[in-house]
Amino acid sequence: MATIKVKGIILSENNMGDYDKMLTMLTPNLGKISCSAKGARRPKSALLAGTQLFCFGEFLVYQGTTTYHINSCETIEMFYKIRTDLDKLKYAIHINKIVQDVTDENENCYTILQLYLNTLYMLAETDKDKELTISIFKLRLLSVLGFMPRVMACVNCQEKEQLSYFSIRDNGFKCEPCSRQDKSSIYMSESTKNAIKYVITAPAKKLFSFDLKNEALEEFKLITRIYFNEKMEKEYKIEDIF
Repeated sequence: MATIKVKGIILSENNMGDYDKMLTMLTPNLGKISCSAKGARRPKSALLAGTQLFCFGEFLVYQGTTTYHINSCETIEMFYKIRTDLDKLKYAIHINKIVQDVTDENENCYTILQLYLNTLYMLAETDKDKELTISIFKLRLLSVLGFMPRVMACVNCQEKEQLSYFSIRDNGFKCEPCSRQDKSSIYMSESTKNAIKYVITAPAKKLFSFDLKNEALEEFKLITRIYFNEKMEKEYKIEDIF
């Protein structure tokens, strides 16, 4: 069978037989696919390193009847520091679960994969506030999935000034008068408002290039968490990981 070369990151790994693995991999063009890695658990296997959770690499695969099969792999990034820090690992597993839930086979997942890799890098290689990092990831992911909040004017009356509330119900900013009739509206400071605008519009490589502190950070985390769970119709709790 013809082999194809794909880049991808391992989302999950499960033992199969004595030495094999069954993997879930996220790729830019094939979407989320199942792959078998024959002999990957043997100590001297060439597939040993590249078939671990969070490993990003370039794989030679061929398609079988129900799954793909890995012939070879070349590791690009292992995110080693995530593996050696329990706190970082907890957050990485949290976003991994989300990525698995929102992706499927035969989808163009380039943007989601890029966001996932950039977020893992921030967790692994920087000391950026992890709660802020995860909140940025969630808000940007919602925008990719079609839930981008409307931020240029009040979603109700189109007023462009005094936008100091975020409406969970109506997906965007509201002015103070309109927010009085909306129990889902959450107050936000100017810093929080600017952060939300930035996250949904910033270039991918500069997405995480800001910080929030104190009240603005708490507002941003609260709005993002409630908005994300509402749109996903599921509550994701990071404390449930371990």
